[in-house]
Amino acid sequence: MKVRDCDEGDLIARFVNVLPQGERTIVGSGDDCALISCPEPSFLVTTDTLVGESHFLKAWSTGAEIGARAAAQNLADIAAMGGRTSALVVSLVLRGDYDVDWLVDMVQAFGQRAREAGAGVVGGDLTGGEELIISVTAHGWVDGPPVLRSGARPGDIVAIAGTLGRSGAGLELLSRRIVDPSVHDDILLGDFAEAVRIYRAPEPPLEAGPIAARHNAHAMMDVSDGLVRDGGRMARASEVMLEIDSSLLADDVEALDAAAQACGHHAMEWVLFGGEDHPMLATFPPQVVLPSPFRAIGVIGAVSPGDQPGIRLDGQRLSGGFDHFRQDNS
Repeated sequence: MKVRDCDEGDLIARFVNVLPQGERTIVGSGDDCALISCPEPSFLVTTDTLVGESHFLKAWSTGAEIGARAAAQNLADIAAMGGRTSALVVSLVLRGDYDVDWLVDMVQAFGQRAREAGAGVVGGDLTGGEELIISVTAHGWVDGPPVLRSGARPGDIVAIAGTLGRSGAGLELLSRRIVDPSVHDDILLGDFAEAVRIYRAPEPPLEAGPIAARHNAHAMMDVSDGLVRDGGRMARASEVMLEIDSSLLADDVEALDAAAQACGHHAMEWVLFGGEDHPMLATFPPQVVLPSPFRAIGVIGAVSPGDQPGIRLDGQRLSGGFDHFRQDNS
């Protein structure tokens, strides 16, 4: 059955059947608005949009993988403030020739990621169009003050939770057809499995956000556009210098060795500049024992007179990373 063979009410009913309600939902999908409990004096809100054939290729990813990706990047933004997600709303632009079962798989996987995070999917909108567009707004809360990207201080430990470079490597493996886009089995993908899996459906360490907040993290953010670009954003917001030690990125580089050899690429470039793994980048006071799953990758330095905030690797200033409005993404 295709989308054009259904009416809007039938599609919504199919989606609602596979979506979680959420513990904080008072009134869910089906009314003019959802009503969400918010006992805290304020709440977190974030939004993101994925456009088919730009942010993902339907030929490379299953519906379930696309749904999981859409959920992951919004859940990661809430976690990066030290928070937890209470509710998500989703607007879909759909083509009439899309298979309904494929769409239900996408929505179900989106809902499963939300369910795992304790969140409800409480409404949204459907409309027809020429390409699949997924627009998500997430709401959440934080116990105590949110952790901002502007709080890093000289002397802090710079730490990461989650993976770096895998999504960038997976994208290159698929785009160069070193990996057959029709293959989705980890056993068949072999040494490339982790990179391709994380490109298709990122696995952000959502629990790391609240853990960092409880352990007095000074600053934190979700790394969606690459360590260098997002680390630079944190540096400018905090007016500091992120001093990254390449030896502390050795495990990420080693994990990408097979992909680097297959692509003729330097793994460190993916680690530094590759986006969409969605790890948590945080800074902690120097006396703190880093909580799991965080690992140190450098320190925060002061900005020298006449210099500008930024990020350096082994003392060498870096710039670049993913930009939605540049085609070269150098």
